[in-house]
Amino acid sequence: MRELSVVGVRVELPSNQPIVLLREVDGDRYLPIWIGAVEATAIAYEQQGVKPARPLTHDLLRDVLAALEAPLKAVEITELKENVFYADLLIGEGLRISARPSDSIALALRVGAPIRCADQVLTEAGIVIPDEQEDEVEKFREFLDQVRPEDFAG
Repeated sequence: MRELSVVGVRVELPSNQPIVLLREVDGDRYLPIWIGAVEATAIAYEQQGVKPARPLTHDLLRDVLAALEAPLKAVEITELKENVFYADLLIGEGLRISARPSDSIALALRVGAPIRCADQVLTEAGIVIPDEQEDEVEKFREFLDQVRPEDFAG
């Protein structure tokens, strides 16, 4: 397993499909995962420090885990089958629950849990961005500084 960090979310054109971009912490590979608009909004809210008036589903799950004293230890992106990513939530002492990567990432950001990815998944779906394309990643980061979570609605 390799640890990943969340670069951010954006809308991929022309499909208008949200994407979350993860980066290998101790490497140079990126992992793009297409996600739903609701999950993109939840991730963007957390990254931007937006606190909704009422808890979102991921906030609720965070609060339930805290109330049950069952901390989220890590998120693991475990498989890629037929272009579908699979993840597990590692909770408490050895509990493993299957979940979508997008929900897992939104929850991990809320509790500060590490996000990991199986080497096989990174080998299959990870991309290396050449140095000359690093400015595209910087533009992506600039975009993230300006995007609002409401941009993912609809």
